[in-house]
Amino acid sequence: MRPTLLVTFSALTALVFTGCGTTSKDTCNKVVVSVRDQKMLVLRDGKPFKTYKVSTSKFGIGDRPGSNCTPLGRMEVSRKIGDNLPAGTVLKHRQPTGEVVRPDAPGRDPIVSRILWLRGTESANSHAFRRCIYIHGTAEERSLGVPASYGCIRMSGRDVIDLYKRVGLGADVFVIRGSLDQPQAAAPPYASL
Repeated sequence: MRPTLLVTFSALTALVFTGCGTTSKDTCNKVVVSVRDQKMLVLRDGKPFKTYKVSTSKFGIGDRPGSNCTPLGRMEVSRKIGDNLPAGTVLKHRQPTGEVVRPDAPGRDPIVSRILWLRGTESANSHAFRRCIYIHGTAEERSLGVPASYGCIRMSGRDVIDLYKRVGLGADVFVIRGSLDQPQAAAPPYASL
């Protein structure tokens, strides 16, 4: 094959084959964030795989610009920022500043370690990307488990680095009001994802 045909064939192959282990949309992993529980569940091939403690907005839920709320519904990982940065690296305007902070450093609340930038896929969260709604690390780890953010989904530095390695671009992220732990008689809200 000629080089240009080989490149075109490779690009088309990457578009056709999706799923884990490819450079295209991650269809193996799904993320569910419970506002009620302040927890995140990662599903791998439809099965619960890992949970993390998180913080959603202290201003509640919604997608109105300027509201500082966490949007509900289905979104997807649109961009990933922070490859190979040391844990605790401060990110400002999605760029590393060179500063590294320890968890719970007094008086500090920057975005740290990694960013997974979310794009809304529904009318109820269509402003998420422009609002810079991220899943990101926080230096204020003591506040995890309670609503404390300004709209984003916060995680510990160690946990966001772990999530960053596991979840690829295009992975679905569902933010739900309800609990991840449903009564046994009822199917969990993510059972059909």
